[in-house]
Amino acid sequence: MAAKKKKAGGDLIISKTRTKAAVKKCNVGGEFYGALDGAVRKLIAAAEARALGNKRKTLKAVDL
Repeated sequence: MAAKKKKAGGDLIISKTRTKAAVKKCNVGGEFYGALDGAVRKLIAAAEARALGNKRKTLKAVDL
């Protein structure tokens, strides 16, 4: 079995291409992607904590 290649950007959960496409009037700096990824990870962790606090194992929009 072939080893998986690690991307140069690391293990981001956000898409650089989709992020850039969502920005209409500005350029996107390289450090923005890592910061956005960190913010999204914190948001997901908080939503997960809220769901577990409500005795659920399913994340819902209300958890955001």
